[in-house]
Amino acid sequence: MQSFPLALILTSIPFMASMGITPGPNNILVASSGVNFGFRATVPHILGITIGYPAMLLIIGIGLAKVFIAMPLIHVILKYVSIAYLLYLAYRIALASAMSEAGGAARPMTFLQAAAFQWVNGKAWVIALSAVTAYTVVDRTLPLQIVALTGISIVITVGCVCCWTLFGAFMRRFLHTGKRRRVFNYAMAALLVLSILPVLWE
Repeated sequence: MQSFPLALILTSIPFMASMGITPGPNNILVASSGVNFGFRATVPHILGITIGYPAMLLIIGIGLAKVFIAMPLIHVILKYVSIAYLLYLAYRIALASAMSEAGGAARPMTFLQAAAFQWVNGKAWVIALSAVTAYTVVDRTLPLQIVALTGISIVITVGCVCCWTLFGAFMRRFLHTGKRRRVFNYAMAALLVLSILPVLWE
């Protein structure tokens, strides 16, 4: 009888934690939201990431990766959709403060928007595919291994995005003037654009 590879699954924790806490689209977006809207208003965004990313990992683990191997064009299309959407989000971040001051429609991302965003988030794809391929073994316990990885990702994801949102909310008090907030938003937009480079070099 095959045994569950618990030790291998646990070694995924440092990998997921290091990837989850470093700057990336999700973290940049929640930090920006924390600055512009505060922690409480960003909670739906946090929950969308916390549910959306592990759900994506689970679906990848149960076979979506095989679809991309069989039909790589789908992956290429998704990559460029991801790039276009990230550029749009960078544009929205850069204008967030100005829109708010002008009484525009600036508002935090909703739960569904944040959950759906994971499917066009290049970094999320890299982490999910790496975790599934590197920290599982192909045997009868594979479905249980995927569920375990998904559970680990939920805990790590909520911790990381909460930290970045709290950082943004903390910075909010120092960015009380329109000029300072605009500078911060421009910097976050630039970082988001830079986060696209690894996707282009993939």
